[in-house]
Amino acid sequence: MRIAEELGLRVSPRLRVVALTGAGISLESGVPIFRGEGSMWEIPEARRLASRAGPPWNTRGTWEYYEWRRGLVSRCKPNPAHYALAEMEEYFEDFCLITQNVDGLHSRAGSRRVLELHGSMWRGRCLECGRVIELPETPLKALPPLCACGRPLRPDVVQFGEPIDPAVLSSALAACRSAELFLVVGTSAVVYPAAQMPLIAIESGARAVEINPNPTPLTPFMSLSIRGRAAESLPRLWEELLSSASA
Repeated sequence: MRIAEELGLRVSPRLRVVALTGAGISLESGVPIFRGEGSMWEIPEARRLASRAGPPWNTRGTWEYYEWRRGLVSRCKPNPAHYALAEMEEYFEDFCLITQNVDGLHSRAGSRRVLELHGSMWRGRCLECGRVIELPETPLKALPPLCACGRPLRPDVVQFGEPIDPAVLSSALAACRSAELFLVVGTSAVVYPAAQMPLIAIESGARAVEINPNPTPLTPFMSLSIRGRAAESLPRLWEELLSSASA
């Protein structure tokens, strides 16, 4: 049976689709996760640099840690799952990509409308005047980088215990409530409020599909759970959906 038929969906450009991505999709591109096997905490240099990063987050120590991370990510490339999501954005008129990742790989794959819940390591934010400045090059010429007002920038990344940008969160929640198809890709579903978003979509009537190598707390609520790597499973799912649309 075709996936669209199984989900009870009519696939067309007018289908309202939301995708939520987590660390798993980036891990498949070589970006280390934060915790667990294969995480960056298994790397001594990462632990050493992270120990020097802390509030107010606009210090040289913080930026040395982030420059290490930025250098690592700059050598990683988007994988087929990233590109599949960029293609979905082109096809669906109402498509929203919500990510917990700060690595910028979605944008590098061609996605233009990305809600970055936790910010981006490729931007800096001024604690004095509030400016947000793009910092696409690594290594940076100065640590910490400076704002146009002369004050040191902090990474534009939401740290543990900090609130998500209210405008970003509001847009993400609105998209969840209007979704007809909700894709959950490569997230362990343990970090809130992201973990609540698929449930909000389901409560609003969306069909939800999870792609993850292992079951998650969200699995019992999914319309369909696909066990596999995002780089392999998501392009296949996208091909199947397109096939249903053209039938």
